[in-house]
Amino acid sequence: MVSNHSASPIAVLRVVFAILLLAAVAEAQWLNHPSPAIPRLPDGKPNLSAPAPTAPDGKPDLSGIWAAECGISGLDACFTQGLFFDLAKDLNAADVQMTPWAQAIQTQREARNHVDDPYGYCLPPGTPRITFAGGPFKILRTREVTAFLYETIGGMTFRQVFTDGRSLPQTTEPTWLGYSVGRWDGDAFVVETTGFRDGGWLDTRKARPHSDALHVTERFRRTDFGHMQLTITIDDRKAFLKPWTVQARLTLQPDTELVEAFCDNHDKTMEHRRIEAVTEPPSPR
Repeated sequence: MVSNHSASPIAVLRVVFAILLLAAVAEAQWLNHPSPAIPRLPDGKPNLSAPAPTAPDGKPDLSGIWAAECGISGLDACFTQGLFFDLAKDLNAADVQMTPWAQAIQTQREARNHVDDPYGYCLPPGTPRITFAGGPFKILRTREVTAFLYETIGGMTFRQVFTDGRSLPQTTEPTWLGYSVGRWDGDAFVVETTGFRDGGWLDTRKARPHSDALHVTERFRRTDFGHMQLTITIDDRKAFLKPWTVQARLTLQPDTELVEAFCDNHDKTMEHRRIEAVTEPPSPR
């Protein structure tokens, strides 16, 4: 994201991701560490089609390191055509209808060549964009909380999904990733998240906004050992005329580990990112 308004959005996005990729750790321990808990084929390769494991409480075990299809960072065609860039890429235009407020915000962001994207400033990419934001993520499950540990281009971060029976809070301190509670619906782990900051980004190229009324519902269903189906519903009465739902496929990343990555020396790139202040239309009430 640079301040050259004549550049194409894709060119701008390629610049920022090239910069952030240079800040990532190139080498680390445990990137190729076979796990004895993974079922194997006769040739020793992981058997991703084996039956899904079960946790001690009888529920499906979602633990592991996962990545969305086309969700690993890079400038290849798969990543740039993924849900990170256009969350509604598989839907019809009639399925995702923005309010006038949201449409004005999106138009403004595109006109400014996406230079206002907070992720370009090493801030969290938001939920659910973080699932597709350039790296894998780990799920760790306990009885009272399920933790999501994310390896993103901009840095490592986490979400806590509480399963101790608490309700979603009345938000007084909005956050980038929201407040999450989880429950089981059959073999699907359902996560509901609210409490977002106003004016976040749902995707990168399309620059769709959300408001503080955003309610995200995620359904995680492990179909076999190496695959998980993720269903995401976006419900934001201030930004969209009706809720809309997308599907994503997650694949287990076996015999590896997350890599530490932060925006080291990002202050140097900021010297070249001079932008004019922007006044967004007031959020609808």
